[in-house]
Amino acid sequence: MSKQTDNRPLIVSEELLDASTLKTTLQFSDNLVLAHLIGEHDRYLVQIEKELQIKLGCRGNHIVIEGNIQSAELAKAVLSNLYNHIYHQKDINSTVVNTIIRMTQDGLLETNAYAQKNPNEQNEAIPSNAPTITTRRGTISARTAGQAEYLKLLLKHEMVFGIGPAGTGKTFLAVAQAVSMLLSGQVDRIILSRPAVEAGERLGFLPGDMKDKIDPYLRPLYDALHAMMPGDQVIKRLTNGEIEVAPLAFMRGRTLEHAYVILDEAQNTTTAQMKMFLTRLGPGSRMVITGDISQIDLPSNIKSGLKDAVETLEGIQGIEIMRFQAQDVVRHPLVGRIVKAYDKRDAQHRPDTHKT
Repeated sequence: MSKQTDNRPLIVSEELLDASTLKTTLQFSDNLVLAHLIGEHDRYLVQIEKELQIKLGCRGNHIVIEGNIQSAELAKAVLSNLYNHIYHQKDINSTVVNTIIRMTQDGLLETNAYAQKNPNEQNEAIPSNAPTITTRRGTISARTAGQAEYLKLLLKHEMVFGIGPAGTGKTFLAVAQAVSMLLSGQVDRIILSRPAVEAGERLGFLPGDMKDKIDPYLRPLYDALHAMMPGDQVIKRLTNGEIEVAPLAFMRGRTLEHAYVILDEAQNTTTAQMKMFLTRLGPGSRMVITGDISQIDLPSNIKSGLKDAVETLEGIQGIEIMRFQAQDVVRHPLVGRIVKAYDKRDAQHRPDTHKT
């Protein structure tokens, strides 16, 4: 029987029902916190069941988990992290539940004894002195050696490029570092930006005012913020200007001082836009530029600003470039294999149409 620590549930019993099905009973010490976790009419348990494809049942201060081994282990971690979050932060809604599920799946939220380990899918060993980031949502640590190196660069350097496939945590970790530095007073504000590239629809034909038109492009950045701090704090800091989320076009003509500035999806900038953005850096500021050069949505005759910047600035003192690989993907192991398969296919068959 496990000992309960850090306000996390106690594993009362655990048994294999057959070769692939695990049944686990968790005991929770605070019934009020547990009631919030379950939600009215078991709404959050039902949400977790649907997301993870497992069965959950609650009796008294116990929750029983039943499902395939991998999903049951993940459910233990999700329930543990959600309970710990409610214990400290109080706020709970469907968005919070989804965020914690996603963070736990991606391996970006500390899960203590419930952390999933799959050595066959891991990158090379993570250094024992790898940095961590502490936010109000919990402790965020590197899950691959690539992430550990990236965290070191974010801590030490004023301008960092994070390049690589989706699922490597390049934007998530940058936002985490930004929030940590804001909360500790190392920067006065956070500025998050993305290019609003048209993908099949022109902005003018989208419904609503300009804010309604551009918000869908910026939604992933809002999601990352809500993963790092309570929702009321995000709203408060957005309102008072400590956090700004804006399309790239809004950066022109500004000097960004004492700020942590992140440009996401930078592969969809033009060379002129990228130069404009990089030259906004002011005293006391940090800049992180993230993107995936294999996912350029620009017309084929326009060179990616990210690709151009990396070629132009490689080796410049004060600028660091982190290149993530498929083995740094920390989502479902299948995602890493998918990325590798596409990389292999593209290397063999597809010419690079963005070289010029």
